[in-house]
Parts: sequence; C-alpha cells; structure tokens
Amino acid sequence: MRVVSTRTRRGRRRLAGLVAGTSLVAGLAVAVPAAPAEAAWACSGVTVVVDFTAFGGGVQKKCDTAHPTTGLKALQDVGYTLTGTQRYGLAFVCRINNKPSKAQDPCVVTPPANAYWSYWKAPHKGAWSYSSQGAGSSVPTPGTVEGWAFGAGTAPSIKAP
Repeated sequence: MRVVSTRTRRGRRRLAGLVAGTSLVAGLAVAVPAAPAEAAWACSGVTVVVDFTAFGGGVQKKCDTAHPTTGLKALQDVGYTLTGTQRYGLAFVCRINNKPSKAQDPCVVTPPANAYWSYWKAPHKGAWSYSSQGAGSSVPTPGTVEGWAFGAGTAPSIKAP
C-alpha cells in the first residue's frame, strides 16, 4: 500500500480541477466578435492622406472642406506644417510636421531620390497614381484624395479612402 500525503492529494485535486476546467473551456464554442470594419470615410471636400510610416508613425487622413486651390493648400488647410528647401522653397516639400528632422535632411536643395515626400493622387476609393504636377500647381477637386508618403517614391501604405 502506497501512502500519499495530504499535500500531494490536494495538489492532485487542484490539478484535476484545472484539467477539467480546461477541458470544459476547450469544449465550448466561444463567439468572438469580428474586428469592426473600417468606418466609412465621408469627406465632402478633398481627403488628405499623409503616411508617416517611415518615421515609426501611422497613416493620417483628414478632410479639407475649404475647397483648396492647390495640393499644398490642402495639406496646410488640414493642419500640417510644411518646410520647403532653402533653394526652391515649397516647390520641394522637404518636411511635413518636422519629418524628417533637420539632422536627417538640412533641406538646402532637393531631397535625395530615396528619401523624399512623394505626392500622389487618387479618386475616392481608387488607385494611387504618382502626381505628374507639383503640389503647388495641382488643383484638387472635391471627392479626390491627395496622398503624401516619405521614402523612395512609394505610394501611401493604405488604399485611398
């Protein structure tokens, strides 16, 4: 006959209870709600998308209902601070909200081809296309999307809202 201490018996009961509880939970079908779908984006003006992913930030989208006269104006209307180059001003957007930092690019002449703010356009929920015009001469129309992404000329990392 084997003698089992009280401590061991309690431990076995506790373990048996845990196993039974685990089996019970494993046997239940638990309904987990699906992730909510992205809310429908409604903008009666021009949607402005700025992709800060290269700086560890996310993608921001804002609505300009003021009917901007240029792509630069749309960016400024929704609250972004712009810095152009010393040589060409805002003909080359060097920084949006101080990204990249002054240490990363002093913004003297045009930014390098692998690290610049590229300018994109899209119809509502359409595909991005690299803008053939500069943001200072492009005239956005209500219902369109203006996109900005930092890097080597890649489009914003989200679909146009």
